[in-house]
Amino acid sequence: MATDEAALAEVMEHSAAVLTAAGFPKMPARVMMALTVTESPGLTAAELAERLEVSAAAISGAVRYLQTLGIIRRLSQTGSRRDRYELPSDWYALMVRNSPIYGTLADQAEAGLAAVGDPESPATERLRDMAGFYRFLQRRLPTLIAEWEQVRTARS
Repeated sequence: MATDEAALAEVMEHSAAVLTAAGFPKMPARVMMALTVTESPGLTAAELAERLEVSAAAISGAVRYLQTLGIIRRLSQTGSRRDRYELPSDWYALMVRNSPIYGTLADQAEAGLAAVGDPESPATERLRDMAGFYRFLQRRLPTLIAEWEQVRTARS
């Protein structure tokens, strides 16, 4: 049990607000942070709803969203009809490996290049940069994840 529950709740809410400001949906951000700061391995939907003081429907949508991204997983609890939601220790790697977003954005930028057609257009330069940047991220992220895992292991 945390020694300062109020401070931990503030960290959870502030971190969720930062994620939301960066474009992450609010309720999934709050659920992700609640799972991050909990002392237990995971929480049920009812526990999440109670902790975040929201409806079961809000939790349902949030966990569905987070599962789609690969950030959380749902586990059956032996002897119970309630599932528990967990943030796996390698959630960041799962999210990157399961998300084709950078490749999709690069594809869209390349489709934009074809649609513009003018190699001298300002839009061409921006779209070329966008496609190149997202291809760069797509190539580099697996290496960055591997490096992070080495750093993480070394600190343990």
